[in-house]
Amino acid sequence: MADVAAQRASGGRLLSGMLWNAAGRGLPLLLALALTPVLVHQMGIERWGFFTLALALVGVFGVFDLGVGSALTRALAERIGRSETEGAAELAGAAMTALALVSGAVALLAFAFAPALVERGLNTPPELQAEAVTAIRVLCLAAPLVVVNAALWGTLAAYQRFREANLVTIPVAAMYYLGPVLVLMVWKSLVGVMLALVACRLANTVSYLWLARRDLPGLWLRAPRVALVGPLVRMGGWMSASGILTQALLYADRFLVGALLTLSAVAFYATPLDLVMRMWILPVAVAQALLPAMASAYATHPAATAGLLRRGALLVGAVVMPACLMLVAAGPWLLKLWLGAEFAAGGGRVLQILSVGIFFSCAAFAPGALLDAIGRPDVNAKWQLAQAAVFLPLSALGLWMIGIEGAAAAWAARCATDAAGRLALAARHYLAAGDAARALTAPLLIGGLGLAALLPFSDAAMLALIGALALAGFVATAILALTAEERRDARSLLRRPWRIRAVLRGEPA
Repeated sequence: MADVAAQRASGGRLLSGMLWNAAGRGLPLLLALALTPVLVHQMGIERWGFFTLALALVGVFGVFDLGVGSALTRALAERIGRSETEGAAELAGAAMTALALVSGAVALLAFAFAPALVERGLNTPPELQAEAVTAIRVLCLAAPLVVVNAALWGTLAAYQRFREANLVTIPVAAMYYLGPVLVLMVWKSLVGVMLALVACRLANTVSYLWLARRDLPGLWLRAPRVALVGPLVRMGGWMSASGILTQALLYADRFLVGALLTLSAVAFYATPLDLVMRMWILPVAVAQALLPAMASAYATHPAATAGLLRRGALLVGAVVMPACLMLVAAGPWLLKLWLGAEFAAGGGRVLQILSVGIFFSCAAFAPGALLDAIGRPDVNAKWQLAQAAVFLPLSALGLWMIGIEGAAAAWAARCATDAAGRLALAARHYLAAGDAARALTAPLLIGGLGLAALLPFSDAAMLALIGALALAGFVATAILALTAEERRDARSLLRRPWRIRAVLRGEPA
């Protein structure tokens, strides 16, 4: 039993899961970055601004999985760690049914209120209103698929089937971006774009179900009995509350811009925000790998669990730090190269400010995953609620006083607060993680301050100097945060990079 938990918490399993999850999200992202200028050209600024809001709506649908997807991962992973898997298929099937029913009700409400949202909630031009209402109503069809996919992914994650899941996800996710481009070539309408997105979600559902049935034969919709679903809903309820607040904090700014300013302003704010949010690919990939490993090991292997927190956070920071440096130093130029001078002038400074915040936002995922894994998602939710109470009014104030740059500054400050708070809460509620949390403070603080130090400068030589010092400081403190064994394993993998193929198969690094 203990050997199973230790194996699932190994560094090789973490790295393998992270790499496959990152590939599953990152490879389609490369296509998305290439196709974004095409979509902006095909749609125009106002349709593109509305399209970003529609994608936000899909994210909102996702929170109505009630946290059951993640709770299912935790419940199944705990069973696997104890070698108790009887009844797993019935549990997963009941969770899928409950989510399908709840999300169907949410979709009906969104369908009914679509005209009010388009005509009174947003400054939608009159000539686009009818098309926008129909587009949102088509998108409502995706709501049940989004949440059922969350439950199916939770099952696959519990069994650490990250390789197989991402191999089927990549082609489907690629069509999530390519499909709208192809549709717009023959039908210049947001309705056709939404139909393409719904078709991609359906393909994802079919592929995940096919894979999950390998570990859980007979997996299908089951009666959502309270005895089965109740514990998941209680645990997932807090995860859901945390998810709802995360989505609110993430997307509230763009809705504030749309309500107080214009759809063009939404495009200039939301496009840089969407760009930096692409970096969530890595921390989400790491958190998805951390949750089942931590849930299996935290009760019997506290040292291994604390090691997962430390390695997960440092791994995220090491990868996103260079990207953040590049965006802060050359954000306006890159935005001009990508989307043209208009976007660079309107959103270049926003991109630089948000790039500081995203570094901290990514780092917060590892301690958040630990709190979920030890059965304290309520701590995450309460912390998010406290942030919402402070930073949503602050965002509105910044938007009113400074414009979209003020909203970006409030967003970045919230991300830094989030990372510091989650580390402190993880150390408080899981004492074995105290040393790991304290060791992470220096690299995260130095990395964030180094990024912020770039903001006042535009001279290339000064930017290069400060950026090099910030990166060197982060690397030095990150190395000191590792244990001697972890440093030895890292050196071994650097000397033998071909071992990455074995790691991808789940073998030790």
